[in-house]
Amino acid sequence: MKIDGVAYRSVWVDEDGWSVRILDQTRLPWTVDILRLTDEQQVAHAIKSMQVRGAPLIGAVAAYGLALALRRDASDAALESVAAMLGETRPTAINLRWALARMLAALRPVAPAARAQAAYDAAAAIAEDDVETCRSIGQHGLPLIQDIAARKPGQPVNILTHCNTGWIATVDYGTALSVIYQAHDAGIPVHVWVDETRPRNQGSALTAWELGKHGVPHTVIADNAGGHLMQHGQVDIVLVGTDRVTRHGDVANKIGTYLKALACHDNNVPFWVALPHSTLDMSVRDGLREIPIEERAAEEVLTVTGQTADGKVVTVRTAAPGSAGANPAFDVTPARLVTGLITERGRCDASEAGLLGLYPEFAAKAA
Repeated sequence: MKIDGVAYRSVWVDEDGWSVRILDQTRLPWTVDILRLTDEQQVAHAIKSMQVRGAPLIGAVAAYGLALALRRDASDAALESVAAMLGETRPTAINLRWALARMLAALRPVAPAARAQAAYDAAAAIAEDDVETCRSIGQHGLPLIQDIAARKPGQPVNILTHCNTGWIATVDYGTALSVIYQAHDAGIPVHVWVDETRPRNQGSALTAWELGKHGVPHTVIADNAGGHLMQHGQVDIVLVGTDRVTRHGDVANKIGTYLKALACHDNNVPFWVALPHSTLDMSVRDGLREIPIEERAAEEVLTVTGQTADGKVVTVRTAAPGSAGANPAFDVTPARLVTGLITERGRCDASEAGLLGLYPEFAAKAA
């Protein structure tokens, strides 16, 4: 995607051929800062601090983190220990463990002397796979928007989205936003209701920034406004991403997603989830009981960061002094509330049968 005419991806290898560059997402939307990562500890910090975020992007950056570590020490012990360390940085998004498992499978048979280059090649393959996967997700989701547009000629398709599922959450294109971008680029009039997505405001800060740079009409709303808009016929479809999908179609995503699905169910609004293959976890049966939910720092709930009138970026406390804060970062939406899943292979029901229809190679894992 482009920022002010300059093409970017969310992670790339620097001109020196070995260090890794990322966009510092904690600085968006106020400034575009590009960070240079040179070792696995910097990568781990970037993931934990959410300088990089979004399930697919976390996996790709972690893969490059392993490659950075192997430049210094390519022994078997280092390979295993660094992969384990990176795998503990964020617990909910399965893409992280998927990427590291793919790296380990590729690198364990390789002699230590050749491992570093092999690691860069394997990480690049993961990144390129994500780009093509996300492009295809958009293509398979596009007919949903086309069908709605055909039923209301001359009017915009009103789409509600939660958190950030755009190109900065992946290597490029995005997941749910890939659908929106491709609809917009095809000339379909769309308007996006952007949940602010407290407590870190990934919607109002990141999704709104992305959509604005791409020229997509959008309006930022409070997280709790979605149900009201649905009741008054102002939402045609809800599109969200996900950090993990179970074999039965349960969906773990940013906290607040479950409430959107409930509102959709009550108002007959379609609720679609966009995901790449790396987000599938066919080993999990019951998402509510088995998916680990990350608990982040209470300060994220008790404070808010923004820009003052004179351009300074500051963090201020919004809660009453002495108040405690709880900050579960994700929730689980049961498959029964999900209209369907949008993947790089097509659309399907949120069910084991639906997923296996698109991914028959996972049948053994689902047994």
